[in-house]
Amino acid sequence: MSEPAPAPEPLGTPTTDAHTHLGTTERKTGLAAADAVARAAAVGVRRLVDVGYDVASSQAAVAAAEAFAGVVATVAIHPTDAAQLGDDLDEALRGIEALLGTTDRIRGVGETGLDFHWIEDEAGRARQRDAFAAHIGWAKEHDLALVIHDRDAHAEVLDVLAAEGWPERVQMHCFSGDADHARACLAHGAWLSFPGTVTFKANEALREAARITPRDRILAETDAPYLTPVPVRGRPNASYLLPHTVRFLADLRGEDVDDLAAVLDANATALFGDWGGTHG
Repeated sequence: MSEPAPAPEPLGTPTTDAHTHLGTTERKTGLAAADAVARAAAVGVRRLVDVGYDVASSQAAVAAAEAFAGVVATVAIHPTDAAQLGDDLDEALRGIEALLGTTDRIRGVGETGLDFHWIEDEAGRARQRDAFAAHIGWAKEHDLALVIHDRDAHAEVLDVLAAEGWPERVQMHCFSGDADHARACLAHGAWLSFPGTVTFKANEALREAARITPRDRILAETDAPYLTPVPVRGRPNASYLLPHTVRFLADLRGEDVDDLAAVLDANATALFGDWGGTHG
């Protein structure tokens, strides 16, 4: 396990990590969920969205959301898993469907979508599309946010959404497109969620997308334990490191940090609902 990065200066206004993986963070860093939640709260990141990517992690996310007032959950089969499960995909999808409606701490369906970076064979991509369509249907049926994973598949993700119909609330998790793709997603009312990659020197097109995103449609996330922002890039990510990304986005957009933190928090509520009247 890598040595954890030092905590940044706390934010002056509480905000939300719109996408994290508490279980994977614990396995990669040894930081237990309770400690991850506490460390995040200590720097002003007082609400988290714990995101499932298979049946086991989705069940764990629900358990975390029921254990911690500052956590809500999403449940899903990740697109790379969908591609690789083969004949077991239907059983996995049934496992996710069985969770829906069991608790109001489930606020989203995802992360789902398409990943053409890791999956190149057409059979695998077809399974991804089928799983994506199922998740879209559940989001609409249960009035939940749809959390989309889109890697090297921008046009194809939009094609599936056009065919199935956009749910009312959609998060483009780990947004990785340019300004034109941002506008295409924003035209459907999606929220664009920016991780630590926006701080990477090479990603000017992503920064332009962040600049043009309206205040009521921008989110910040860690995708912990991945995508750690500068200046601690190279260390495992965790929700307590989100202030680095929030401060970077504020500077990029010419906004006050506290004001942007409040906006990010309000946008997370608009997408996922109220956490229960708490920032604890």
